[in-house]
Amino acid sequence: MRPRLRPAHTLVTLVSRQSTAVYSGTLPALVAGLIAAEESAIDLRRLCALAGVTFLRAEIVGLDPVARELRLEGRPPLRFDRLSLDVGAVTAGGSTEPDAAPRLGPEPDGPMPYPSGTGGTKPTGNRAWGDSGQPVKPLEPFLAWLSTLTRGSALRIRGGGAAAVELALALRARGYGPRLLLRGQGLRLGSAAANRLGERLLAEAGIPLERNVPQAAPADLACTGSRAPAWLAAAGLPVDAATGRVVTTASLQVLEHPHLFAAGDCAVVAGAPRPASGVWAVRATPVLATNLQRSLEQPQRRLRRWRSQRRALQLLGDGGWSPKGPRAVVFWGPVALGPSRWLWRWKRHLDQRFLEGFAALAPMGPEAMACRGCAAKLAAAPLEGALARLEGMARAQAPSHSAPALNEGRDGVEDAAVLATAADGSLLLQSVDGFPALVADPWLNARLTTLHACGDLWASGADLESVQALVTLPEAEPALQEELLLQTLAGVRSVLDPLGARLIGGHTLEGRDGAGLALALTVNGRVDPGRHWLKGPLREGDALLLSGPLGSGVLFAAAMAGAARPGWIDAALQTMQRSPARLVELLAAHGCHACTDVTGFGLLGHLGEMLAAGGGGARSGGDVLGPAGVAEDRAAAEVEDEDGNQDSRGGARGRPDARRGAPHPTVQIDPRRIPAFTGALELLDQGWASSLAPANGRALALLEGPVRLVGEAAAAVEALLIDPQTCGPLLATLPADRAGAALAALQRAGFPEAALIGRVLGAQERSPES
Repeated sequence: MRPRLRPAHTLVTLVSRQSTAVYSGTLPALVAGLIAAEESAIDLRRLCALAGVTFLRAEIVGLDPVARELRLEGRPPLRFDRLSLDVGAVTAGGSTEPDAAPRLGPEPDGPMPYPSGTGGTKPTGNRAWGDSGQPVKPLEPFLAWLSTLTRGSALRIRGGGAAAVELALALRARGYGPRLLLRGQGLRLGSAAANRLGERLLAEAGIPLERNVPQAAPADLACTGSRAPAWLAAAGLPVDAATGRVVTTASLQVLEHPHLFAAGDCAVVAGAPRPASGVWAVRATPVLATNLQRSLEQPQRRLRRWRSQRRALQLLGDGGWSPKGPRAVVFWGPVALGPSRWLWRWKRHLDQRFLEGFAALAPMGPEAMACRGCAAKLAAAPLEGALARLEGMARAQAPSHSAPALNEGRDGVEDAAVLATAADGSLLLQSVDGFPALVADPWLNARLTTLHACGDLWASGADLESVQALVTLPEAEPALQEELLLQTLAGVRSVLDPLGARLIGGHTLEGRDGAGLALALTVNGRVDPGRHWLKGPLREGDALLLSGPLGSGVLFAAAMAGAARPGWIDAALQTMQRSPARLVELLAAHGCHACTDVTGFGLLGHLGEMLAAGGGGARSGGDVLGPAGVAEDRAAAEVEDEDGNQDSRGGARGRPDARRGAPHPTVQIDPRRIPAFTGALELLDQGWASSLAPANGRALALLEGPVRLVGEAAAAVEALLIDPQTCGPLLATLPADRAGAALAALQRAGFPEAALIGRVLGAQERSPES
């Protein structure tokens, strides 16, 4: 948390399978139901943002110490100059270790799948682990497994150490029926006094002990000690034969690998064996940080030595199964004291003090922040003003026959421009999009940016063919810039390769004056004229279908201030990574009439564009309420779409021009049916908003004209209507009699949040009397 101490031109990256770290000291209290999940978790994404560290959520599957590459699941390897390993441990003694198979060779040919986002081992019940039982480590799969059990279930726990005893007591408090299966005659708590006290606690709680149980006897839960993940040994690192832990020097450097460091339960100092305990990683942190810094800045300087303490204090809670409330015991060498309620209060104080060191990093207030992603785009008003002035200058400076208006022959602005008609009659489309990095992970950011940019083509019914990239890299050492560029281009290709599209070129820039990573893309596609969807005109009676949830703008705005729960961001990113390419065929098969993608101007702003495309702006004198809902010169409003795309074709190319002189359509929206990301409405209700939302607010004027809401909408729902989206959903109109089948098809295809949110009203329904 002291970025100023970081060596110059150094990028620090934290790789973790989860975006939160469960503090193991609070696990029994969490299992017992004494604390909520949020009270035991450290938000790693937020911690990294505050420390100026890149957070990368991925599963580690291997390590090549010679090439200095960390192998990650579903994405290119990550190159490093120094690697610090603190990857924890897994439960020992299971029939199957929950480790991904290490892959140390070259990446396989073909497209790389994007990560599932679950990370680690998926909980699938006891059968996934045979008779040995669900391992307690890693903790996240264990907690997910536990949530599937029915209260009152009998649980056989293999193990007799402190973790097994404390978890058995916690499970008893939560309403399960645990019993301990001991390999030998007694518990293994470190001393005779501790063993006696442990057996007394279990007896008081009514937890049976089965002694001398064979290793092959079936169990439900395994608390049988720990060992390091198998990929460490598979990488050729020196490891302890019994535990698989990486062997280090006293300076925490891995033996024979001075560019690698290791600490915590995955490592052990040569000649200084110690039991596994999280306290060692915490105590080693100052020495580890100093030595990493020295190895980079002063490689000739001697590194500091770390000496672990001989003993560690152990405080074990009893889960609070007794009506008298929770108690705890303390073990220190041969001494065992308790149980007592004041020892429990002491334990809770120590745990809370540790976690509050992270929680005390207070978030900013709910004022608008300078957001990133598509929320970093220019607001509509200055965009339209500049284009109107540009058109005026063009008209004044050249004869009318040689200087056509920017929007000549057009009655609306489409998502992608038609460049030409190919020899086979298909239309060649192009669009451009880009923004400052939404997330610090360059691979994930590039994947999101590419999906977002391609949305314009998919909203037009087109297939993606090729992409060109403009990448802005921060000032850094050449090797670091090379790595950032590689990760970025690989993220782009993670979208293109499965679709058979090509990355055909691009350009790179070095950002100056502190400019960070940014990516812009020109996307090219092809569409049959009969399937080329425009934004309008809207047809009476059509249903409005939204392919996914809204709320990414407010979620990431709040996340910048630490006010969004980690699980909310995880879920949003998982949905945003989903490719909408498959939606094109599904919508076409169900008779899609018009379509757009909901991005920076929010649902209401883009719905306004669809209305304007059919002449549906609410007129005020000679002006029109355009896509964003304010009076503006029609010529200026139709020059460029919200993504900055200009379309040189005239009208609807070969289609009847239904826009001129047509009655203005009106749409009815049911706000209760609009899907939202988990947490978005809660944050909006608290006053959080994207920095682009106030400018988008002018679209609310549409609610006084061509957009009608069914019933009253809460303030948070109205705010959701103007929330800017990155990788937003498609908004399509379809025949009402086919809308239900279309919705079912989308949901079966992996878009479960898709919803029918409204319809285009008929002439009778539009009348004031209706």
